[in-house]
Amino acid sequence: MLATTRIFRLCTQYSLQCVTKNAFHCSSVQSAKVAVVLSGCGVYDGTEVHEASAILVHLSRNKADVSMFAPDIEQMHAIDHTKGEPMPTNRNVLVESARIARGKVQALSNLTANDYDAVIFPGGFGAAKNLSNFAVDGANMKVNSDVERVIQEFHKGNKPIGLCCIAPVLAAKVIPGCEVTVGSDQEEGGKWPYAGTAAAITTMGASHQKKDVTDVHVDEKNRIITTPAYMCETALHEIFDGIGKMVTGVLKLTK
Repeated sequence: MLATTRIFRLCTQYSLQCVTKNAFHCSSVQSAKVAVVLSGCGVYDGTEVHEASAILVHLSRNKADVSMFAPDIEQMHAIDHTKGEPMPTNRNVLVESARIARGKVQALSNLTANDYDAVIFPGGFGAAKNLSNFAVDGANMKVNSDVERVIQEFHKGNKPIGLCCIAPVLAAKVIPGCEVTVGSDQEEGGKWPYAGTAAAITTMGASHQKKDVTDVHVDEKNRIITTPAYMCETALHEIFDGIGKMVTGVLKLTK
């Protein structure tokens, strides 16, 4: 009788351990659903490819469930990246973004904050030319209507918004009073060639926070995480590391 009781207790303990282990395992594989908004393909007229790749690598390492989106519109212009000059024919932002997304990209009009835990915007001039017209009008810029809607939806839903490089100007325009970084407000001998962006951010009513390229700024109130990326002339691995911290910050805020 004692032996039978002992076996029963051991079996019960084992069953409880299995249940606990399985429950832990299930919770550990639950992944954040993150939307990544692209603006084309190529630094001068679309998404900065290295930044997009870094974001996707860091999201993959953290087992995030990623979907990519882009507005179905014509680019401001297509640039010959070997010359830095406009080309005679233009391109579509969604079609070009499909190059980065390996074909798996949806029209931005399909993105709603209710379906995702966070949204991330890579940089590249596409953010300043296609997602907005910051490249033309600076602080007086207008933001693409779907981009504005998406940012507002995630903000109102208290869901984190990650932006890097020039993309923080989007948040600065759409969310008055928010805090972002694009690095330095001084060129520092050419290290920060786009330092004037910081002044435009301030003019738009947002607060610019000076940060190094491997750092991030977290606006806890508005749940916005930004990092300078290619606003800085530096080594690729430093861009990659800064973006990694941005992605980590975004994912932490989804929990």
